[in-house]
Amino acid sequence: MPENALSEADGQALLATITARLPQLLDDIEQIVTCESPSSDLAAVARSAETVAYVGQARLRAEPESLVIDGCTHLRWRFGSAGTRVLLLGHHDTVWPVGSLDVHPFSDENGVLRGPGCLDMKTGLVMAFHTLAALGVPSGVSLLVTGDEELGSPTSRALIEAEAAGCEAVLVLEAAAGGMLKLERKGRAHYTVRIAGRAAHAGLEPEVGVNAAIELAHQVLAVAAIADAEAGTTVTPCVLTAGTSANTVPESAAFAVDVRAWSLAELDRVDGAIRGLRPRVPGARVTVTGGIDRPPLEGAASAGLFAMAAEIARTIGIEPLRGASVGGGSDGNLTAALGIPTLDGLGAVGDGAHAAHEHVLLAELPGRITLLALLLKRLLGEEGGSTEPPEVTATAGGPAS
Repeated sequence: MPENALSEADGQALLATITARLPQLLDDIEQIVTCESPSSDLAAVARSAETVAYVGQARLRAEPESLVIDGCTHLRWRFGSAGTRVLLLGHHDTVWPVGSLDVHPFSDENGVLRGPGCLDMKTGLVMAFHTLAALGVPSGVSLLVTGDEELGSPTSRALIEAEAAGCEAVLVLEAAAGGMLKLERKGRAHYTVRIAGRAAHAGLEPEVGVNAAIELAHQVLAVAAIADAEAGTTVTPCVLTAGTSANTVPESAAFAVDVRAWSLAELDRVDGAIRGLRPRVPGARVTVTGGIDRPPLEGAASAGLFAMAAEIARTIGIEPLRGASVGGGSDGNLTAALGIPTLDGLGAVGDGAHAAHEHVLLAELPGRITLLALLLKRLLGEEGGSTEPPEVTATAGGPAS
């Protein structure tokens, strides 16, 4: 470790130092938030990657690797030559289209920071930069910043899994809504159910048609019935389409299905049930595409790291540190599924991800950066400790997106 790396006993001093650097933190956040980066706009994501790289290089004194996969730009910093022991994981893409700043401008009003993507999760990236800088950029750490998390990580999944392989821990810089770390996340699956029928004139001879809309109605009800409220498994029919004109028996129809579950066993059960759908209207055909795209982040993956973080939090006055179980997924789901201890929600404290009231509470940043720095230091071995999960009781919140 570098000579200027801080020990856990220096937590209060680090807290004071980071507090004094809030203006610098705010400047860095503004630079990144005001460079818009909707996931589906690859040119915007590329511009954002340049801005993130610029800010990161200024704090870390190191250029990242720019990894472009199928046109999407990801960034990676690796520190030390002995391999990665801890992976810091984040993303710079957002759900906000270009032009959102005109409606939701960047602002800081009485310590409440607003702007598209400020909470999810551009402030988390700045936190990672300042954490590593405070530790003197310790050896054995990788920082991976992806550009397509909001799309389900189609181009970055293999990159994430490869970077995490062999790591002792993964720390995810997603937001801490309400201050709570994410101890469990539901796994997710997406499907499209398509129905093929036969067109006919709705007034002259509807009986010779095969009505895809009626078949769709049967299938929507069948799919919704697969859900299990007691297990917390949701199976939600979403976008529906059918037909082409108001006087024609629809020859085709389709609907999307969103699935969330706490366990892989439940995702597998739902997968089998959806693939087993059979037509009810004579002559109709049903096809299903899609599948499981994020396994769950189960509690066993986060318990040990959360206990460690809670112990550290007590030394810097963040007490009690709370955890939540949430319905939304993140890239932490992918690393937890590899059997790697993973703790999520180590980013900014605030609320309103993906919503007009998205905001970050600036006063919480120094404490959270200090927590992340001391947790990272502990994991790298100077303070000892283990990520084996002890018996620990976390405060679990209700499902959220």
